[in-house]
Amino acid sequence: MWDNFDNDDFDEDDMDDFRRKKDETQNHPLKLKSIEIFRLTKAIVGSLDEARKELYGTLMLESAMLLSSKFAGAHPVDDFIIKMENAVIMKVHAKSLYSMSYQLAMEGTHAEDHLQLLRDAIDEFRELFKEWIKNFDQAEKSDDGWGLFID
Repeated sequence: MWDNFDNDDFDEDDMDDFRRKKDETQNHPLKLKSIEIFRLTKAIVGSLDEARKELYGTLMLESAMLLSSKFAGAHPVDDFIIKMENAVIMKVHAKSLYSMSYQLAMEGTHAEDHLQLLRDAIDEFRELFKEWIKNFDQAEKSDDGWGLFID
């Protein structure tokens, strides 16, 4: 597998570009907001009783964690399809996390203020998300064989 790997094409300019994209991704407002959402979610899940932690905790933490990881997988690439696939996953998990915060509120498990902090962060994430996806270039796509996001 690695026999065909030609490292001669990778030079210092490529390394600089890699570092620049990594720094840009790590410091992007959407990435920073996703980290904030994960921390808020972790605090909320950590204060749940064992039954609710088992019922909601894993799903909430997974949703919160995916926001950051899917952004990191989409932002530095140019391919429209990869960006869209990751963006859809981010949207679904943000909405799920938002919904679970209302479920916890209905069950009276948390102070509404704590859950509202999470909802507010997700609302802020959504606004940053909408700005981010405006920059996706539909011309930069290669058919992956699945037929999604192809004209």
